Amino acid sequence: MTRMPCSRRAFLASTAAFAAFGASAQGGSAAGPTRMVIPFAAGGATDVLGRDLAKAMSGPLGQAFVVENIGGGAGVPALQKVTSARPDGTTLLFAASGNITAQPLLQKPRVDILTQLAPVGMIATAPHVLVVTSKMPFKTVADLVAYAKAHPGELNFGSAGVGGLAHLGTELFARAAKIDVKHVPYRGASAALTDLVSGQIHAMFGTMPSFTGMVQNGSIRAIGLTARTTASSLKAIPLISATVPGFGYNSWNGLFAPAGTPAPVIARIYAAMKQAAADPGVVKRFDEQGVDIDLADAAELAEMIRKERATWDKVIREAHIEVN
Repeated sequence: MTRMPCSRRAFLASTAAFAAFGASAQGGSAAGPTRMVIPFAAGGATDVLGRDLAKAMSGPLGQAFVVENIGGGAGVPALQKVTSARPDGTTLLFAASGNITAQPLLQKPRVDILTQLAPVGMIATAPHVLVVTSKMPFKTVADLVAYAKAHPGELNFGSAGVGGLAHLGTELFARAAKIDVKHVPYRGASAALTDLVSGQIHAMFGTMPSFTGMVQNGSIRAIGLTARTTASSLKAIPLISATVPGFGYNSWNGLFAPAGTPAPVIARIYAAMKQAAADPGVVKRFDEQGVDIDLADAAELAEMIRKERATWDKVIREAHIEVN
């Protein structure tokens, strides 16, 4: 049997994948619709943003999208669904930053996500919001820090689970503020919020859409942002770094394809995402979710992932965080 040189095989595979994706983008392809996998249950903030994006991208690509929610398992089942798919641009992952920069560091063995996924681009960023129960007298970040220093180990921070961005943000905050707090993990944000309202826990980090109703009815208070934002709904909330210098982080959302997806396919999908990001309807809906449109291409996103991964790796090691 005559073996084809590796470089020629790679070239032909790339050409075939691009041709398949190009045909599907023109409609009438047997490949069917593009599948967007979201590593969260339906109805959450990432799901809402992903569905808005899928709808807006279908026009520029001339291709229907099907959204598939695969929640749970610290995002691993969703990642596996995408990494095992054909690298032809017809299966994509719409991920939140924690899925990419933090959770792979907690897998055993650790996973270098950039060897399994090809970044397409980032579309949005959003700060986390620090919220506190109205059962405690905290009105500002300074109040919270003062209480924690006066009562070491008594301040309880909840999160939707060990190793999530809200948990890591808590550990980063505690180190920056030089306070001793207790992390209380839950199986999902809704259970944590129930205990936050009742005062069983005192504070937590998360994205604003999860908190809006409870902030509006006064059962919890939003006292600080982890990063700057242009979102109109968050402008009244002060930056935590004004009280805790040097503290800050951001959440973001981006698209990924299986590793090995040809560069022309990646570029075509990113171009459609960029066009969708300019849609006034998308801008309005993202703003309503407290999210800023913030574009980064594949190379820029890969570099950002490497930097953020180093930050969270340090937090994970110093706090001795492990997922059982």
